[in-house]
Amino acid sequence: MTRFLYNLLFPLALVVVLPGYLGRMFRRGGFRGDFGQRFARYAPGLRERFRHGEWIWVHAVSVGELLIALKLLEELHRRNPSWQFVVSSTTSTAHALAVGRQQDWWVPVYTPVDFAPVVRCALDLVRPRAVILTESEMWPNFVWQAADRGLPVMLVNARVSPRSARRYRRFARLLRPLTRRLAAVGLQEAAHAGLWEHLGVGPERRHVTGSVKYDPAAARGEARDFRPLLGHLGFRPGDPVLLAGSTHEGEEEILADALLALRARFPAARLVIAPRHVERTNHILARLAPTGLRAARRTAEPDGTAPDVLLLDTTGELRDWYACADVVFIGKSLAGRGGQNPVEAILAGRPVLFGPSMENFASLRDALLDNGGAREVRDAGSLAEAAAILLASPDQREAMTRAAAAALRAHQGATARTADLVEQFVP
Repeated sequence: MTRFLYNLLFPLALVVVLPGYLGRMFRRGGFRGDFGQRFARYAPGLRERFRHGEWIWVHAVSVGELLIALKLLEELHRRNPSWQFVVSSTTSTAHALAVGRQQDWWVPVYTPVDFAPVVRCALDLVRPRAVILTESEMWPNFVWQAADRGLPVMLVNARVSPRSARRYRRFARLLRPLTRRLAAVGLQEAAHAGLWEHLGVGPERRHVTGSVKYDPAAARGEARDFRPLLGHLGFRPGDPVLLAGSTHEGEEEILADALLALRARFPAARLVIAPRHVERTNHILARLAPTGLRAARRTAEPDGTAPDVLLLDTTGELRDWYACADVVFIGKSLAGRGGQNPVEAILAGRPVLFGPSMENFASLRDALLDNGGAREVRDAGSLAEAAAILLASPDQREAMTRAAAAALRAHQGATARTADLVEQFVP
């Protein structure tokens, strides 16, 4: 009955949400490339590749999930060089990042719209032998139709925030026909086992692997050094740098106020902002103009004067930019909701500040705050004060980064454990 109702109502829901979805795509740009893949329309060359490979389909909705998937794929490829992967993502930002990073052993595609005929066509063309879903992405028709074909469908790095846990429990009766088709679920924490049992996932299908996202032992690849670029833009070697990663609407103005306050003690301090959505760059520049701070794009040609605020209008580089910071602020935690991932900043050895809204990373947030691995700020003033204290004390910065690294050790080896789980189920 759940499946019948979903397939009855999905086309109607698609018609309702389509205008807003298309509007968002227009604003973000980059939607025209490979757009037909959303409806299982693949280029002839790609269809030919699908015919001659035995593929494992890996699904990741956005940039965060894609980076997790790529960590796991690197480990699986190291163990099984002959395996080939199709990596699907939903957002144009994630797809562009995937296209830029693709290898000869995996290909990026857009996620097919979860309409039964479209999903059926996509699976017919790709003919995968297993499906791997990341974090919380369970599109019903995709799961049902893959399971109907006898394919093992695994959910890895299963993410459960307090908000999503409440939603899952409320709609458990509707979710069970879906979760019962999962061959295995890799849990980030043992504490989540009760929820998945309530959703119908028995103990034989639950596996505590830890979080790939938090795994400090996962290969990070070769990092790019952006410090020469900062010098080219006019930053001096001793200038204190506050870097804000993955900021959301409203946070840039708070950060500008924090920089102005910080400069009372550190006049040479500068701010680097990496907005979560780079298509907001022009909007951010307009909002910063009344502050009197000079802002510049990362891609702009320097004019001989160092900017007070540097806006990173590129994607896929944030991990390497963290190494240029003295202090890092994690976005979507003051003006947004849920917070962004602090792990890359921690792995870069940088002290981390964030706002009170870090629900999406609640367990890690608590571990960091409990052992002094991060500090919580509530407004521009407390952000400036916390940054000033850290900038004035290299010893405090070092102690904070050591404590943060210790908080990640519980997840060390999560990538390898998740690869072990996948290997159990891939035929």
